[in-house]
Amino acid sequence: MLKTLQNAFKIKEIREKLLYTFFMLVVIRLGSQLPIPGVDTKFFAELFARQSSDAFGFFNTITGGSFTNMSVFALSITPYITSSIIMQLLTIAIPKLEEMQREGEDGRKKIAEYTRYLTVGLALMQSIAMSVGFGGRGLLIDFNAVSVIVAIATMTSGSAMLMWIGERITERGVGNGISIVLLFNIISTLPSDMITLYERFLVGKNVPVATVSLIIILAIILAMVVFVIVLQDGERRIPVQYSKKMQGRKMVGGQSTNIPLKVNTAGVIPVIFASSLMSFPVVIAEFFQVDYATFGGKILRALNSGSWFHAEYPVYSIGMVVYIALIVVFAYFYTSITFNPLEVANNMKKSGGFIPGIRPGKPTSDYLNNILNYIVFIGACGLIVVCLIPIMVSGIFSVGSLSFGGTSLIIIVGVVLETIKAVEAQMLVRNYRGFLND
Repeated sequence: MLKTLQNAFKIKEIREKLLYTFFMLVVIRLGSQLPIPGVDTKFFAELFARQSSDAFGFFNTITGGSFTNMSVFALSITPYITSSIIMQLLTIAIPKLEEMQREGEDGRKKIAEYTRYLTVGLALMQSIAMSVGFGGRGLLIDFNAVSVIVAIATMTSGSAMLMWIGERITERGVGNGISIVLLFNIISTLPSDMITLYERFLVGKNVPVATVSLIIILAIILAMVVFVIVLQDGERRIPVQYSKKMQGRKMVGGQSTNIPLKVNTAGVIPVIFASSLMSFPVVIAEFFQVDYATFGGKILRALNSGSWFHAEYPVYSIGMVVYIALIVVFAYFYTSITFNPLEVANNMKKSGGFIPGIRPGKPTSDYLNNILNYIVFIGACGLIVVCLIPIMVSGIFSVGSLSFGGTSLIIIVGVVLETIKAVEAQMLVRNYRGFLND
């Protein structure tokens, strides 16, 4: 990675793109420190400190702490992520959008435009809910129409600006701009996690105990990073052979290739879906100030990952079973809408391709479907392991809510690998251009 960056800075074009990306990230960080006018910036921080729920924990992580600080980027790019997922699901459900996606670059531009409109709409809805729902409880210093309108306009425009910055990074920088913004936000919360671990395991301990604790912590983090890298890059390659055919007076075709089926086909989406679905009732309960001592409150507490793996109340860990089931279900669901074995088999048949030992058509589709079901389950199990380890450590050792969880780690590793590949691809293209110019 360091060697790749070192070589990239030697090329003027790529160096300018890297510096542009860095400048945009500095702008994001500055905006994360600017408070919304008329808002009590300590409201959410104090609210979370008084409660055991960590329903907003991941949301605060992907906003880079802007949410608890109530800065102009309080909503961050979460509306854009949500709208992108919604549009992807609608593309499968609505034939017109599916046809538009197949039109090529023009169709994708139209879908991207619809995604922007939906992003602004979702940001507006979220900012209204926050300003009105929490405004009278202390979020707004003066709860009146002017303060509400200012807060709504600021949060909505801040989210739209982050979306614009992400698109500019994609266009003029390196890698996927939205992913890089998300990565930068998550990384900005890591120092607070390191301080939490330091205070819990190292402060007040003698040197031998502190040393062993430090080694164990670093070993666990390193093992998880390596495991996530293997999970993200792992794939099953299905060999495909294309038959030869006569074209003019020559025989063409006959080449061999493969279909790479990723082990973690759905990426981090199943975890986001499962976490969002489980935290939704808890978030709603926060609006109505539900008493956690009641039966309904205890159910909500079981849905909260911050209550799992605690020896004082082990019964709440039953919510973990629901969480695991949701990850598996969403892994299969999201894979089913992004990869169609029947469509792949039909395209192979039209192109004269076949899998050795498997007949073209439906037998090929069934073969791909069986393999896909197997590797999706393995990928889902890998996601479960990565997500539960930080929750387990947090519960057993009473560390508190850690933003550096499994979901964050998967995003960090995935985006870093993706960005490195993008830089290497641009370097490769530049070398080809140099070769052709020579």
